[in-house]
Amino acid sequence: MSIIGSPNVGKSTLLNQLLKQRLSIVCKKPQTTRNRILGIYNGSGCQILFFDTPGFHQGTKALDRFLTEQALSACANVDLILVLVESCGERSRLPEPLLTVVAQSGIPALLAINKIDLVERPRLLPLMESHAHSFPFRDIVPVSALKGEGLDALVKAMVRLLPEGPPLYPDDMISDLPERFFAGELIREQVLKNVHGEIPYGTTVYIESFKERDDGLVAIEAAIIVERESHKKIVVGHGGQMIRRIGEAARGQLERFLGAPVFLKTFVRVEKNWTRSRGKLDEFGFHEG
Repeated sequence: MSIIGSPNVGKSTLLNQLLKQRLSIVCKKPQTTRNRILGIYNGSGCQILFFDTPGFHQGTKALDRFLTEQALSACANVDLILVLVESCGERSRLPEPLLTVVAQSGIPALLAINKIDLVERPRLLPLMESHAHSFPFRDIVPVSALKGEGLDALVKAMVRLLPEGPPLYPDDMISDLPERFFAGELIREQVLKNVHGEIPYGTTVYIESFKERDDGLVAIEAAIIVERESHKKIVVGHGGQMIRRIGEAARGQLERFLGAPVFLKTFVRVEKNWTRSRGKLDEFGFHEG
């Protein structure tokens, strides 16, 4: 099943809570999730496959189009669509184009209203009724992905709506993506958290080398890709302070994720206008599917 919604409604936080593993990076900035990420939930007597997708996004660059394609394609070839919306504010409204895509897919949809810890409970029922009138959702479940509230009820609703079948993956597997993909994502997460303005949206991370040594150390070399020389100076920082801060924070996250000591070497490389080039997107791992 696919998790879709507007940017920053908590899709990645929800997936991480369900899997009890930081599979998707989380940041308040838009475009944090760029690829469809498969998460494998193994519960009591069930296995549920989730696709965490980029926020439903519109733009003109090749990267913008890629993000939109990933979100739209997530509504095909699944058994259930989980639409996520916030409980209050601008993102409490479901975008009409998103509902149109879900309707055209013909796939059953379940709605989760996230961030209920930020709204008074008496306001939830009218919101649920409003969404029930706007679209024929099979069920509507209020949750707080951050606090872990309502997730048991959400899983029960999913199990009720999903078809039965044999497990497709071993019960100790949480994704089909390689560790080097998650290494790049964890490094990019620290770029998002430490560098501000427009720069993070023109940045990606390419893993040049990922080696597990005989002594248990994992040696990683990672290129932080930016679009301009001026951006490189900011990511490197005065005397290399910024890239050291990014590398130190990322190394800690990587060691927790991999369960092994990590030697991390990071450097910054300029690839002019890479976000506008389909060829560069392919080179840096933004593949269709």
